Amino acid sequence: MSFPRQPFVGIALVAGLGVVVGDFVSIAESDWLFWAIGFVLIAAAVIWKPNAICTYGLIGCAFFLIHSFRTRDTVGLRLASELTDRPRVVTAIGVVRSEPKVASDGVASFLFQLESIEFEGLTRPTSASLFVHWRGNPSMGDELRLFGIAEMIAPPRNPGEFDMRSYLARRDVRRSLFVRYVEDGVLLSKRGGNPVLRAAQKSRDWMQGVICHGLEDSPQVQNFLSGIALGLRHQTPEDIEEPFQQTGTLHLFAVAGLHVGIVARLLWTIATVARLPRRAATAVVIPLLLFYAAVTGLHVSSVRAAIMASLILAGFLFERRGFVLNSLAAAAFVLLCWDTNQLFASGFQLSFAVVGAIALLADRLSTWSQQFGGTDSFLPQRLVSRPRRALGQAYHWACRGASVSFAAWVGSLPLVFWYFHLITPSSLVANLVVVPIAFFILAIALLSLLTAPFSSTLSLLFNNANWSLANAIFAFVHFVAETPGSHYYVPSLRWPDPAVVRISVLDLGAGAGAHIHVSGANWLIDCGNARNYDRVVRPYLHFSGVNRIEGLILTHGDSLHIGGAESLLEDFSPRHLFDNPAPDRSMIHRRLREIFLKRQLPTEWEPVFTMGPDVNAKILFPPRDFSAGKSDDQALVIQLAIRSARLLFMSDAGVATENWLLQRGNELRSDILVKGQHHSGNSGSDALLNAVQPRLIIATSRDFPQQERISDEWAERVRARGIKLFRQDETGAVELELGKANWQARAYLSGEVFRSDNR
Repeated sequence: MSFPRQPFVGIALVAGLGVVVGDFVSIAESDWLFWAIGFVLIAAAVIWKPNAICTYGLIGCAFFLIHSFRTRDTVGLRLASELTDRPRVVTAIGVVRSEPKVASDGVASFLFQLESIEFEGLTRPTSASLFVHWRGNPSMGDELRLFGIAEMIAPPRNPGEFDMRSYLARRDVRRSLFVRYVEDGVLLSKRGGNPVLRAAQKSRDWMQGVICHGLEDSPQVQNFLSGIALGLRHQTPEDIEEPFQQTGTLHLFAVAGLHVGIVARLLWTIATVARLPRRAATAVVIPLLLFYAAVTGLHVSSVRAAIMASLILAGFLFERRGFVLNSLAAAAFVLLCWDTNQLFASGFQLSFAVVGAIALLADRLSTWSQQFGGTDSFLPQRLVSRPRRALGQAYHWACRGASVSFAAWVGSLPLVFWYFHLITPSSLVANLVVVPIAFFILAIALLSLLTAPFSSTLSLLFNNANWSLANAIFAFVHFVAETPGSHYYVPSLRWPDPAVVRISVLDLGAGAGAHIHVSGANWLIDCGNARNYDRVVRPYLHFSGVNRIEGLILTHGDSLHIGGAESLLEDFSPRHLFDNPAPDRSMIHRRLREIFLKRQLPTEWEPVFTMGPDVNAKILFPPRDFSAGKSDDQALVIQLAIRSARLLFMSDAGVATENWLLQRGNELRSDILVKGQHHSGNSGSDALLNAVQPRLIIATSRDFPQQERISDEWAERVRARGIKLFRQDETGAVELELGKANWQARAYLSGEVFRSDNR
């Protein structure tokens, strides 16, 4: 690689360096003149005596200033300053600027670019954007008037939870708008906004209707085809995407080089059949590729691929050879000129890292591997038998495919580990099978689009062929994902790690979930309801590097505590299952017990058991033959004895359970008390606190319903005893690290730390 022949490589690198420096180094308003003078001096030096070092310095300084200027005083920050930190009732008029994503409860979430906003009786024009939640049915480009509550975007409350606040801040979105009722939103005009994007949206709607025609009874296939051909990933459920992520084939849902390459090849073939001159064909194909990028939603990967293909094709116009790395760097440079914050997006980093690794490694690996099975290059081909030539050609394509797959895996490995805590050895094999099938799916989808205006029958035939190929991919990907060793979730590196036991008490509202990690074994006490399991518990377990649960303990039949257990059984296959034997009227608990019987999963109920070295567990309540009218009154109470501390998990137990424990004379004294809220609102009595004598209390709390909120009077009584109270409506999750002689607790949301040696 020669930089003079590939100038954009150096330009893109120094531009990215300037953006990174600009993100960490803030410029005071009084220093802007100094930086402007420095930039002018460097520019004068480049004009007076051009050289590579000064040119790169000028570009790096320019992007440093551009990023600093774009992030210093934005329209989003100005609107957030006017709204202040408290919730505001507002009326907003604007345009939907992103594809709405509809949740299972019917709430659509989308970015809303404002034209004006009204609050406190004043209307202010602004071009800022809000993150809107509304039960309406909006489409990208719709102009709406919305009435709702603007408030700060909530930060993540648990480890591993997606940080929506930081993600949207990179897009200069600082506030959310909650529109409670459907009638609080009014459609002012349909399909507004940029005319090119509006045309792209209409084209995409038509294309989606064509390639999904006749597949109405297969929504899974429809979503897959819409994602792979048109980039409509927001319509693909997460349970479909997860096996693709675990096998390293999730890139199929991101319109990128494969998709753009097929479209470019087809368009070039059509231009050749039409006998267009090479330059004329180039002038036709490039705009169509850019329009395809707009059709697929202008995602980073599709824009990068379209720009790369356009630069390579543009070589025909100027009779210059195109270089892959130079074109890749040029695409990165264009995207950074458009938005410097793209550099910090995972999609941008993965897209360029994978293609860069393929450009640097694939050809070298292919050439190296072909020497072991190819025919002798000095032997005339006419002397090689036909079967041997066929075998050599097959080996050649296998080496090419394997080298590309391996290079892509190497390029993505560090970023996939960093963002998803995942290692996917199976991707090396999965991509060799899935990518060729995806090639045919895209080609057939394009044939369906081309034939639809002339023959709906032929288009339907193509769609049914894609149905077969899509189901073949589903079956193969699920098979590979379920194969032992196909993927591993790995935890963040901690060195040194003095903790003997780590316990995370997750913040699941009125529900509960506590993860206990000891010597490689992972136990879970409750798992939240189905929604919180999908949104919080499963991402947390993946973030923590958990691939299998050693034991699951279900405290009682409350759906807020055990509603996600059915999905957890599928995902983590616990070896030990402790189920509260007390009878209850919970439909979810009954269904779980039926699942246990159907799958022959034996439940355990040992009063004393061991979770791992130096961690002994004792079930204090209820006894096996206990029964109560309310599930909270039969909730499990468990005490953990660890070398440096004792922990008492009370679940949602109330005063009746507390009195039962006190009357039986159990040894309740514990350093840490973890409790929920009884349905009556009465728990944590003075008698219990006298018996337990905790140093720290971790308690769930939420504003609604009222009985789930910790009362101010009880909190004051606790603090008056000198007990540290971590209420989870203020702290979020609480992470406990227990060593050989001491322990500490850290509030995830506030960052507050409480240590056992605190006085």
